[in-house]
Amino acid sequence: MQQSRRAFVTGGTGFTGGHLCRRLVAAGYDVTALVRPTADASALKALGVQLATGDVRDPATLRAGMSGADVVFHIAAAFREARLSDQMYYDVNVTGTRNVVEAAAQCRVGRVVHCSTIGVHGDTGKVPAAEDTAFAPPDHYCRTKLEGELLARELCTKLGIEGSVFRPLGIYGPGDTRFLKLFRGLKRGRFVMIGDGTTLYHMTYIDDLCDGIMLCGEHPAAVGEVFILGGEGHTTLNDLVAAVARAVGSSGPRLRVPMAPVMAAAHVCEAVCRPLGIEPPLYPRRVEFFSKDRAANIAKARERLGYAPQVSLSRGVKLTAEWYASHGLL
Repeated sequence: MQQSRRAFVTGGTGFTGGHLCRRLVAAGYDVTALVRPTADASALKALGVQLATGDVRDPATLRAGMSGADVVFHIAAAFREARLSDQMYYDVNVTGTRNVVEAAAQCRVGRVVHCSTIGVHGDTGKVPAAEDTAFAPPDHYCRTKLEGELLARELCTKLGIEGSVFRPLGIYGPGDTRFLKLFRGLKRGRFVMIGDGTTLYHMTYIDDLCDGIMLCGEHPAAVGEVFILGGEGHTTLNDLVAAVARAVGSSGPRLRVPMAPVMAAAHVCEAVCRPLGIEPPLYPRRVEFFSKDRAANIAKARERLGYAPQVSLSRGVKLTAEWYASHGLL
């Protein structure tokens, strides 16, 4: 009888990491997830995932958790939150990545799959970004994610590890809360469109993303490469909002307001709140959802890995809306 492959996942209690753990278990992997001491890991326990308590900033806990693993999926990151310091972003997204790859080398792990972000390209403009599009990280989060990605690629080559990197776009689906405000705002008739809504946006349903991540962990052609993982295609913000409105039974945005004054207010709000460690009610990143194009070309992943998104935008937002409704979130 063939022995199950063993996978180690960082960020397993997060949205993407949690779904990935479920997919790995369903595929027959023995899965261990790195979890912080304060994290709720009950869902992972219920799946039969082994838990390794620790932190990507602590190399010893990484080595203990990934011992015997065949593949490491590095999903954990310090995400965009106003209360986080620049040092925290660096410690997790850069130093943490170094720790993960070096621990993988010490544990003789065969492959490391690193999660980057489409944000390393910044505002993509009206021409969808490809893997070789120039880097233009717009903030400290994206700058540290870029540095972490480049470090992961360098170290995997230097240390003789099969490395693969993916840059995801607009991740959503049942269990996600990043897009909850959009769904809830439209459902309750409170959503306000900032700007003209012609901004491009590219969504990725979580099941499709996990398909792509699995390919990065298993396909021979993924080694040494970077792949953009997204849904079937991009859309305008107007069309995205219309799809969500249909899914929640809304007539659409309550009103539209110009971009410039809202962005100015967001900068002021962040400048006042961040030194106090308070999450501001309005901040530039939130407004950038309405102003920055985020569109990409997934042709490389299609051609080299056989990546094939299955969930349409209309189907994905419907499933997400149903999950929000069933959990009393709308």
